[in-house]
Amino acid sequence: MKGLAPLFIGIFGTFAFSWVGLTVIPNWQIGHLNPQSDEEGTDIYPMPQSGMVTRGARVYAANGCNYCHSQQVRAEYAGADIERNWGDRRSAPRDYIFERPVLIAKMRMGQDLANIGARAPKEEESPPPTGGASPAAQGTPLPSPPPSTAASSRASNSPATAPATSPGSVASKAATSPAPMASSSSPSAKTPAAAAPGSGSASPSPAAAAAAGSPASPSPSAPWPEQTAGLPPMYSAAWHHVHLYSPRSINLDSNMPSYGFLYRTRRITDARSSDALQLTGSEAPPQGWEVVPTFDARCLVAYMMALNQSHPLKEVRSAGAPAGAPAAASPSPAPGGQPAK
Repeated sequence: MKGLAPLFIGIFGTFAFSWVGLTVIPNWQIGHLNPQSDEEGTDIYPMPQSGMVTRGARVYAANGCNYCHSQQVRAEYAGADIERNWGDRRSAPRDYIFERPVLIAKMRMGQDLANIGARAPKEEESPPPTGGASPAAQGTPLPSPPPSTAASSRASNSPATAPATSPGSVASKAATSPAPMASSSSPSAKTPAAAAPGSGSASPSPAAAAAAGSPASPSPSAPWPEQTAGLPPMYSAAWHHVHLYSPRSINLDSNMPSYGFLYRTRRITDARSSDALQLTGSEAPPQGWEVVPTFDARCLVAYMMALNQSHPLKEVRSAGAPAGAPAAASPSPAPGGQPAK
């Protein structure tokens, strides 16, 4: 009987010590984190999400997306996530303070989605310009013209194209005539259209190359080597809708299930909807019909577009500027993880 009391005290102490070490201390360390802000209080990260993004997170979890996709970029010593261009820095607890629940997950049957929103074309962040750029360069979800029309339009509007009266006009047209497949399937083919409003130089600016998804840009690499013909710009909102509706229309080897139940097919009454999916081939609806996203589908895409952990954090010391970027060119993160002075 004398040995029972120390036994029970030892058992209780073991569980109490484990509970304090696994629950109380971590909650004390990271359970009350606040958003990071600069001295002026203007650059705040992270920010609370909108209602559509919150609902989209529930749709994401309800459909089991977190079983195949993670949302945690591992440090360089723990994995090759940064080498795969899934992020410029590792994930930190502060990235998730407004997420309930936190959908970190651990399986990577598909690519990590922690920065899927950062890979969207830059045109998605602001309204398209009023003129000068073609819809393909602006990244707008408008119906794409036939390949031959798109090629001839790019050939006529590009400043690099010779005038019709010049001796090289025939050769120029011959070089651009087989371009529908190349211009639609290769991300680098969007560069001339993106550079059209500029000064007429044949070489695009770094910003235009990044927006067009040029392979020479340091932006995150795409999981597929080429953009499929007739599809919206890769990682745009319209592209996500097509990918959810028909994954194999983008990647023939994809094992991702189709989420067609999040979309509905309806007859076109007056004009084609602006949010109608740009489907090609056998996935295209019959003449006079269109496929439009439901509210849950729009919320899901809004949630995916909001996944962005590219903002520098002070506590992530391993964060650095993108490869090839000057250290003191702008207030971008310095190699030590602190904002450049």
